[in-house]
Amino acid sequence: MKLFNCQNCGSLLFFENRRCETCGALLGYLPEQATISALGGDGDRLAAMAAGGAAVRLCANAERDACNWLVDADGAESYCAACRHNRIIPEIASERTLVLWRRLELAKHRLFYSLIRLRIPLPNRNDDPVGGLAFDFLDEVPGGPKILTGHESGLITINVQEADDAHREEMRHRMHETYRTLLGHFRHEVGHWIWDRLVRDGGRLDAFRALFGDERADYAQALARHYADGPAPDWQDRTISAYATSHPWEDFAETWAHYLHIMDTLETANAFGIGVRPVVPHAAGLDVTVAIDPYRAPGMDAVIDQWVPLVFAVNSLNRSMGLADLYPFVITEPVRDKLAFIHAMVHERPA
Repeated sequence: MKLFNCQNCGSLLFFENRRCETCGALLGYLPEQATISALGGDGDRLAAMAAGGAAVRLCANAERDACNWLVDADGAESYCAACRHNRIIPEIASERTLVLWRRLELAKHRLFYSLIRLRIPLPNRNDDPVGGLAFDFLDEVPGGPKILTGHESGLITINVQEADDAHREEMRHRMHETYRTLLGHFRHEVGHWIWDRLVRDGGRLDAFRALFGDERADYAQALARHYADGPAPDWQDRTISAYATSHPWEDFAETWAHYLHIMDTLETANAFGIGVRPVVPHAAGLDVTVAIDPYRAPGMDAVIDQWVPLVFAVNSLNRSMGLADLYPFVITEPVRDKLAFIHAMVHERPA
């Protein structure tokens, strides 16, 4: 994630800010320019200072404080480039549900930040009624059906309860996961849609199978076997997570999610000018200045070579605070090859 400044007073801003905490200026995000803009005027016609005073208005979901993205004031769209992919949002029957939905939107907007930075075409269900990207945010009700987070033909379903920290932590322990975040769910599930678009429909099946395995293996049987028997003993040598061993589709989705983890975190480290300079002997391999725009890196090797020292340092800082590792995963050579496949796939695709 980039760093942002208020054009009105110069103060640093977070991606989620609606108003500048220093000068009080109204703010909005311009996805085309990948920047936050201070806004002049009021009502439905605002002037974006970061875009030469271009006429904009806030996304319709700003009314519930669930979005800070902008749309063209003279355009027909009421919803921003991220929110127009919503098919179903939860019924806002309580303040708690509203809070959970807002958390879902924060994670979803961070996902779309990365997808747009990668210049991935993002058709919604109006553009492509069969396979366009869409989201159903569904909440379980007493006596009702169980809501499973998942993907099918471009439709991503997210259980609203995943936005509840206590519920998500309970599920993390129950599923024996080292890492479970709301943003991670979004990144993983959209990875299945990316597979449909850029692997299956992109003529890359042979290359995919050489690295991830044959996706024609029965998916239901593979998951049943995984949950009954657990992952293969050598999973850490071949995949980024235990769940990635369940089926080649899940291996790709897990690897895609980690690809976005790496891209976004390295961009943030670069924006802060972070460097790693260990003051102990025999640590020359960890000496690095994060000075790369990972979204525009020509190859994955340069990205990983900066990622590994950064993660070692940040994990060490977390342990000093008594916290779990920020990134409790190991990038082996097979995983590195899979990440390189994804990076090349994204950058070889016609923009």
